[in-house]
Amino acid sequence: MTSARHVLFLIASTREPGHVGNTEWLARQAAASLPPDTTQTWVHLARAGIPEFIDQRHTVGSYPMPDDGSVMRNLLDQTLACTDLVFVAPVYWFSFPATLKAYLDHWSAWLRVPGLEFKAQMSQKRLWLITTNGDRAKAQPMIDSTAMCAKFLDMPMAGVLWGKGGPPEASQGDAEAVGLSKSFFLT
Repeated sequence: MTSARHVLFLIASTREPGHVGNTEWLARQAAASLPPDTTQTWVHLARAGIPEFIDQRHTVGSYPMPDDGSVMRNLLDQTLACTDLVFVAPVYWFSFPATLKAYLDHWSAWLRVPGLEFKAQMSQKRLWLITTNGDRAKAQPMIDSTAMCAKFLDMPMAGVLWGKGGPPEASQGDAEAVGLSKSFFLT
């Protein structure tokens, strides 16, 4: 890991532009505790224009480097540039929102770009999850999926912050989650 910290926040919510959901709000509370010299990059995956993933593992077997300037090249470059990767993902049907799943599907391609060494590069980053929903137990499948992604790429799973979600501003009333957010990134 480099000495300068760079945190990439991938916001997976599909809320309409201009509306900050519970999960993003909680993530921004946690981010406020980062040291001032920490670079923060915030990406709204729903607005990124991620193309459909085409699985070529059993036909072509490898993938080309995404084209310069393309959506996927920008996401790849942002992913590789960070020291810490944060999934900011509300629970949708007991798992990741489709926006985050689409991004993760492209990891299958990046793992097969000759010379990229995606897995080795990812093992030098820390993975975090910030999530909200109405019931902590229903978040467990997403938490487990995040941990499995980290394990597959030999990434340290740095932490999970769960807060109450559901109706607007529910996380703001979750004193425990708000309190935990203040020290979440200090590990």
